[in-house]
Amino acid sequence: MAKIFGKKAGTEELETFYPIRPECVADMPKTRFKPRAGKTLSGRRWHAAFSEEGRLDMAKVLRRIQRGGIHPSIKGLVWEFLLGCYDPNSTFEDRNELRQQRRERYAMWKTECQNMVSVIGTGDFISTPIITDDGQPIEAEGCNVISSVSDKKVAQWMLSLHQIGLDVVRTDRALVFYEEKANQAKLWDVLAIYSWLDDDVGMNDICSPMVILLENEADTFWCFERAMRRLRENFRCSSTSIGVQSQLGTLSQVIKTVDPQLHKHLEELDGGEYLFAFRMLMVLFRREFSFVDSLYLWEVMWAMEYNPNIFWSYEQTDGDQDNDSGRLNQKMLKQCGKFQRKNMEKGHGDQNNALAVFLVAGVLETKHKQILKEAKGLDDVVSILGDVTGNLDAKKACKEALKLQEKYLKKTKKP
Repeated sequence: MAKIFGKKAGTEELETFYPIRPECVADMPKTRFKPRAGKTLSGRRWHAAFSEEGRLDMAKVLRRIQRGGIHPSIKGLVWEFLLGCYDPNSTFEDRNELRQQRRERYAMWKTECQNMVSVIGTGDFISTPIITDDGQPIEAEGCNVISSVSDKKVAQWMLSLHQIGLDVVRTDRALVFYEEKANQAKLWDVLAIYSWLDDDVGMNDICSPMVILLENEADTFWCFERAMRRLRENFRCSSTSIGVQSQLGTLSQVIKTVDPQLHKHLEELDGGEYLFAFRMLMVLFRREFSFVDSLYLWEVMWAMEYNPNIFWSYEQTDGDQDNDSGRLNQKMLKQCGKFQRKNMEKGHGDQNNALAVFLVAGVLETKHKQILKEAKGLDDVVSILGDVTGNLDAKKACKEALKLQEKYLKKTKKP
């Protein structure tokens, strides 16, 4: 543990946690994040933040994450709290009991899916169709399907499974981790079971890091499920709207407020709907940063957006209504991440007012002069923004986003 915080700490040590295939190294974006002693949340600091009964001092943890991210050896464990899998005020015993209940529930769902599609849970997965559009089974090696399918929900789910498989094959291919088919199959199983429960959404780019960070498949599923609760609206599309449209609308309002000149220019280019920022918001900058830097960016974002009511707000659907989940007193405000705290104090609690919106706004601001000078059409804007891939510093991007949030809140201050 101490070695990675030593004088030689850096990208070389991080690669022992997330090794890259040698033939892919040259094509990968540069990693800028490095664990730093005294700033990064270490395993020692993490364990010291728990009381004897297991209650977590979340405010202390958030401060450390916001300063320097999370050490790779404990990322998965910390993410479970950041994403609302567990209540920081719960005990070790509480969490063990809840974890066991969730694992049993996941096993039940997995068995249900396996009874319909036999390949689930075998360490293999499919990337070719297993039924026709009218529900007739197609022979596939290692996969048996129940006879003809008439149920619309079952058919829709089965028709999606091979596409999930194709997505899995393309996911983080540069990482050594996914050279093993069993690891690809774990990702496919989680996505397949999730899509059975929620047929509108499910994203391989979001799920993949959790498969890597959490060894237990059921724990991976629940961490992913919590992440998708935050992001699911980004993936819901219809014939009349795209999932991130609300956030794109907020982005438009932010730029119009903090940089009216840039907004006017984009409107003149027919870019006032900000569709060129679709990908950044859709998958939380996974394509703009290296794998390591994207994980760092996510955890800092989640720490800054953290609301101490997150766990109970999710558990309410199971009938838990008696825990003041809708109210934040002054003491609880101190347990919020710095971005969330500012929003709550100013009365901006809307989910579309997310840190990701201000991150995109920050990227646009860094390209302000270039866009005004060189962009003669939307293709030029897309090209200019494409140049940021691999050239963004996640820490600086977060700082710039907070500055823009402050500027925006001041300009839109309610009388």
